[in-house]
Amino acid sequence: MNPKPPSPERTPEEQHERSARYVLGVLVIVYILNFLDRQILSILAERIKADLGVSDAQMGYLYGTAFAVFFALFGIPLGRLADVWSRTRLIAWGLAAWSTMTTLSGFARNFTHLALARVGVGIGEASASPAAYSLLADYFPKARRATALAIYSSGIYLGSGLGLGIGGLIVDRWDLAWPGGTAPLGLKGWQVAFLAVGLPGVLLALWVKTRREPVRGALDGHPTPVEPHPFRAFLRELGAVIPPFTVWTLLSLAGATDSRSDSRKVVVAKNLFAAALLAGLATLLTRALGNPAQWISLSIGIYAAVSWAQSLALRDRPSYTLIFTSRSLIAANLAFALLAFTSYAYGFWLAPHLIRTYGTSLGNIGWTLGGLYAACGWLGVTLGGMLADRLQKRSPYGRLQVAMISAVLSVPCAIALLHAPDLRTTYLLCIPLFLCNSLWLGPGASVVQEMVLPRMRAIASANYLLIVTFIGLALGPYTAGRLSVALGGLKPALLWVLCANALSLVCALY
Repeated sequence: MNPKPPSPERTPEEQHERSARYVLGVLVIVYILNFLDRQILSILAERIKADLGVSDAQMGYLYGTAFAVFFALFGIPLGRLADVWSRTRLIAWGLAAWSTMTTLSGFARNFTHLALARVGVGIGEASASPAAYSLLADYFPKARRATALAIYSSGIYLGSGLGLGIGGLIVDRWDLAWPGGTAPLGLKGWQVAFLAVGLPGVLLALWVKTRREPVRGALDGHPTPVEPHPFRAFLRELGAVIPPFTVWTLLSLAGATDSRSDSRKVVVAKNLFAAALLAGLATLLTRALGNPAQWISLSIGIYAAVSWAQSLALRDRPSYTLIFTSRSLIAANLAFALLAFTSYAYGFWLAPHLIRTYGTSLGNIGWTLGGLYAACGWLGVTLGGMLADRLQKRSPYGRLQVAMISAVLSVPCAIALLHAPDLRTTYLLCIPLFLCNSLWLGPGASVVQEMVLPRMRAIASANYLLIVTFIGLALGPYTAGRLSVALGGLKPALLWVLCANALSLVCALY
């Protein structure tokens, strides 16, 4: 019997390609859990409103601002940590943290408890994307980077779809099994749903921690040495965004770069003026619109972002210059952030809109809408990345052209969906809407990666995510919820939200 011939050894290039695909698959799973834990709130919204007695505006705050502000703020120091420490370990620890906080959401007994848990989820999830973007940029060459980032970004839609489906199914089954408040520990169906999706992430974190870390910047010819004291850099960045340590950090940095007391006074004066201005705006908006938690949280977030930008200017002028003074990068960030405004608003409120309009069960809405969201969103984000790479070969504006396509085509799809005569037609119209709404994700991340140096990628990604999160997530769902309260329904609110697409088109053209 002839022995089996030995398999040929893989070349280094083949081994790298195999590792790249494997790591991409792992990161997609992590991102699926990231958005599953985030999106499940949408299908549970009606039950949470009934049990905790909250309004549409408050639900928008729970899904958007409570999560988004701390997600964005901690994304900055965690993005810095991703630039100087093991990115696989960072992702693993973050996954364990946000999964634990999702589990704790299942024990919430009032609005405040749930808001605090959402803050914790936001902090944990802030670790994932800056590190993942940087990691994938070191596994995939420039010509394939947008496609890789688009595949990673497909986790948004796969996770969101699973969140809708699993959440609706668990609530229906739990309520059927334990009717009339007889459930163990008095747990409601929506609370059990949080427990069911939170616990698996803690186990997955152990697997993620074992992944290999590539040489940073090697593919682009700029290999970067390992930082000997990574957590010092993290703590410096953390002090730059967490009040009141922001003032002390600025004083220290100004003293190190310019010993003149006048220079230090000017830096601190600008910072305190920004704090006073934002506090005044938060007070005015609270008096005019109510919902103080929304405006206080948002003003704290913006103040922290301003403080971070000031500190970055003092300690890393090249990074500050590239990130904050490039008009092209600023306009691109705004274009993608405004598309996120619409995407997040529809992503959260479409399920409650269908439940209120057609009165069907959470399970039916969740599985059908979730399945469409996952399949069409995944296809759209993948096609968007491939289209962006192809258009980029013909024009330096190829990736921005995909943003324009998304901004224009989403509007008639959304209008037709909101005016559909029945649920079946609505589901059919979800297909083109979800496809068009998801085209921009891969190109958006890729634009940021290519306009800065390799050593700046994670921190530039954190800034990009900060803008997308503040405008898209902190304002999109809340604005739609607030408009729903003001206009008497979600349908007119979601129609007005489409104005953001027009602004996005203007920014992309600029």
